[in-house]
Amino acid sequence: MPISRTSEPDDLEDLLRELTPQVLGAVVRWSGDFAAAEDAVQEALLAAATTWPRDGRPDKPKAWLIQTASRRLIDEVRQQQARRRREERAALRDVPSGDVEEHDDTLRLLFLCCHPALTPASAIALTLRAVGGLTTAEIATAYLVPEATMAQRISRAKQKLKGASFAMDADDARLRNVLHVLYLMFNEGYTSTSGPELHRSDLSTEAIRLVRAVRTQLPADGQVTGLLALMLLTDARRAARTGADGELIPLAEQDRTQWNRVYITEGVALAVEAFETPPLGEYQLQAAIAALHDEVDKAEDTDWPQILGLYGLLENLSGNPMVKLNRAIAAAMVDGPDAGLKLLEPLDEELAGHYRLAATRGHLYEMRGDHETAAEHFRTAARGTTSLPERDYLLSKAGAR
Repeated sequence: MPISRTSEPDDLEDLLRELTPQVLGAVVRWSGDFAAAEDAVQEALLAAATTWPRDGRPDKPKAWLIQTASRRLIDEVRQQQARRRREERAALRDVPSGDVEEHDDTLRLLFLCCHPALTPASAIALTLRAVGGLTTAEIATAYLVPEATMAQRISRAKQKLKGASFAMDADDARLRNVLHVLYLMFNEGYTSTSGPELHRSDLSTEAIRLVRAVRTQLPADGQVTGLLALMLLTDARRAARTGADGELIPLAEQDRTQWNRVYITEGVALAVEAFETPPLGEYQLQAAIAALHDEVDKAEDTDWPQILGLYGLLENLSGNPMVKLNRAIAAAMVDGPDAGLKLLEPLDEELAGHYRLAATRGHLYEMRGDHETAAEHFRTAARGTTSLPERDYLLSKAGAR
């Protein structure tokens, strides 16, 4: 295989991260064993990280990784006598080559991870690990469970998928799981749950790419179109969300000239199309709300009454406590902070201890002019988040009072 003699460390890391789900998808499709394929791919990635800087990068890095992982898998099969039947199957197959560059199995891997044999929680966790590239620790943090518990959940999920069909089955239940997983992946990329950076653009960009791929398969599905619109309209604001030192800038204070107008134009058009495609679902409604935020040049021109009405529809449809929290914010913008605070009261049980509830109370008390109470809630919220930019922002709000 021809070799390219240049390989910068940062570029190499980005390339391997981008190729990992594609390579894993190809090896899973070929082998039918998710757990063994993942181990083999990790060995191939380690080999690439070790040899490419020294010997040069292959002209077809994806093919190199797939072939290396496949050979590692065959070697492991042959060493395990208890897996004789698997060895015999593998011996009849050729190592993938030639046309591997022409296929991207990421989408099939995504649907496999959302197999109906798995519980929704396990499917989401496995997909975030295999396709989204999140660590087990990051997924555990997002689900508020110990890392060991999440590791066991992911391991059991991989075992359940051993020998499962690699077909892309888009039944309603599987599609709901797929869209929810992509929604969570995008959210983790747009606002990281932990660490020093507010964004993980690789995750949000990959989520958008995968939703586009799903929409190619299901162009008439309103929920798929709505989710793509929502992601584009949200990601359009990314450049304006942080300042020169990485500090968080809230929506109302952002420089909207930095917003991505190409994404906004496409997102608004998709949001309108999705909203007109029954039945109306969560992503269509969220996209409509995002469009109302993005269509105006100044925060004070935001159509809060319409947003409040849409949040009411969304709350009736989903019952999600985070939707209720956002509806309280919209109510405060329309009817004043006391109206919003009243709507937050039932969430003390549903979102007990969640930092976003404390942060929202802080903002509403700030609107009310009660700066001492606002600062108290901002400090409580700061103690509850593991995102350093969010923590610093909340502490600055508390200290400003």
